[in-house]
Amino acid sequence: MEYLNRGTVAINMGDGKVYLGWRMLGTDPATVAFNVYRSTGAAEPVKLNSTPVLTSTNYTDEQADLTKSNTYFVKVLSQGKEVETGESFTLPANAPVQQYLSIALKNRPGYTPNDVSVGDLDGDGQYEIILHQTARGIDTPSPGISGIPIFQAYKLDGTLLWEISLGRNIREGAHYTQFIVIDMDGDGISEFACKTADGTIDGKGKVIGDSTKDYRNLKVQPRNTLYGKILDGPEFFTVFSGKTGEALATTAYIPNRYPLNGWNGHGGNGGSDSTGNRVDRFVAGVAYLDGKLPSVLMCRGYYGRTVIAAWDYRNGKLTTRWVFDSKDSENPFSGQGNHGLSIADVDNDGKDEVVYGAMVIDDNGKGLFSTGLRHGDALHVTDLDPSRPGLEVFGVHEIEEGTEGPGAALYDARTGKILWSGHEDEDVGRGVAGNIDPENPGAEMWFSGSNGLMNTKGEIIGPQPSSVNFLAWWDGDLTRELLNGNKIDKYKMGTIFTAQGCSSNNGTKSTPALSADILGDWREEVIFRTTDNKELRIFTTTIPTQHKLYTLMHDSQYRMAIAWQNVAYNQPPHPSFYIGEDMKKAPSPNIVVKKPKLVSVNK
Repeated sequence: MEYLNRGTVAINMGDGKVYLGWRMLGTDPATVAFNVYRSTGAAEPVKLNSTPVLTSTNYTDEQADLTKSNTYFVKVLSQGKEVETGESFTLPANAPVQQYLSIALKNRPGYTPNDVSVGDLDGDGQYEIILHQTARGIDTPSPGISGIPIFQAYKLDGTLLWEISLGRNIREGAHYTQFIVIDMDGDGISEFACKTADGTIDGKGKVIGDSTKDYRNLKVQPRNTLYGKILDGPEFFTVFSGKTGEALATTAYIPNRYPLNGWNGHGGNGGSDSTGNRVDRFVAGVAYLDGKLPSVLMCRGYYGRTVIAAWDYRNGKLTTRWVFDSKDSENPFSGQGNHGLSIADVDNDGKDEVVYGAMVIDDNGKGLFSTGLRHGDALHVTDLDPSRPGLEVFGVHEIEEGTEGPGAALYDARTGKILWSGHEDEDVGRGVAGNIDPENPGAEMWFSGSNGLMNTKGEIIGPQPSSVNFLAWWDGDLTRELLNGNKIDKYKMGTIFTAQGCSSNNGTKSTPALSADILGDWREEVIFRTTDNKELRIFTTTIPTQHKLYTLMHDSQYRMAIAWQNVAYNQPPHPSFYIGEDMKKAPSPNIVVKKPKLVSVNK
């Protein structure tokens, strides 16, 4: 697991108050305690707490002189002695009252900042930002010339580290341009991986393949349904250096697209075509398939034929670990995928499985089971029902064009046993599962047309939540909040936070650039673009809490979820364990962390 520093953050709350948050690491003992220090101007640091901070990883300073700069840090206590000094965070003199960190963007004309991922690109234990810049995305069935996908890496201080252009032979759109940021080789520095083609330009300015090639269909004629599509030419998979954006390894993409009409499945959306609507449906993920280092998953197809290729980048070499291929429409693993996936160790053997919608692929690349529930748009995997062993999977399903089946279902992540299903023969487009109601044991489920909040037995227990979208741990309790657009709502209470001057992404999907625990304590930050597209703003909570959990980024399932959050129909992340007022003690992460050697990053 990647090395992280303490992630200290200080926010001017106004009225002379400064909120401080920092990480409890997955390698810390549950009894870890902290001292909090402030250095004002050039003065010596002063300890702020009278007794060790033991029950939380946040603190409110009410005595700071905010006309001067203030530097904050924590020291870790072991058996009453200070044994480690965390990295510091400085509030400049007269810092504005604002609940976010700002990253000024260097946009190309006509581009809009879209999805974000994070990774440590230089080994210092602090995350950097990897941003997908978009210009005219096209839906897979639609003709048209898309913009060229651009990716940029930024430090939190706004320094632009590199820029990668995927070139004209990669189409821009939610179903095309999936990317993964993760440390693939275990050196403590993240790589960037995605599908590439002739004309891709890496962060050093080097072209991959042949820059003169143009495989777009440019025939301008009435009713040319292929106009702008890319259905010919070589396809590549490339791993780039997170430090510089340089292409480290490129190989042929698995699988290729042929035959174009060979990606059909059963009923509903399972029909075949030769226009790229089935073959050019991509998702991606990353998983600890061997329990030691992450493997990147590049996936093609979900309405019918499904192919998942697992890639390892080790010792400078890019190799395939395995390839899963459902091959034809008669295979029970065909047509079960979603516009996304999830990763979880469903059998608790220390190695991850791929939850691909209504089916699960084992860590060895073999099909574990298929529920037969078919394709859907939303997927949630975690311990939704802590009264029973293991994890559960909740999803909604497209039941259309004369097909039959449940529009929503909950199943056992290890066996595929259907635990609850409902809304028979309905096409349900959106659904969420999470713990938002402290009055109900375990988590809840709700979806478009559910007409209320359900428990894991499918019983209505409360009114319909205000949105069916994202989730975030934001306030001081252990239930999760509703994240939709630029607002966070508390179930039954209404809006508790609005990101003023900011906008969400992906049209009616109304998703954040990223929602993840990347700073401060275990609660989640939310990243939005400003409405004028000039900045990214990283919003963090300033609500004190007395709950102490290790950083969610040291939970393997949650960390993998942050890597795949950008994929297709963005979904909120979930950890491997239940969080709620009725939770048991959070499990200690079974992880090994090695502090990397710091590297200089070319700017």
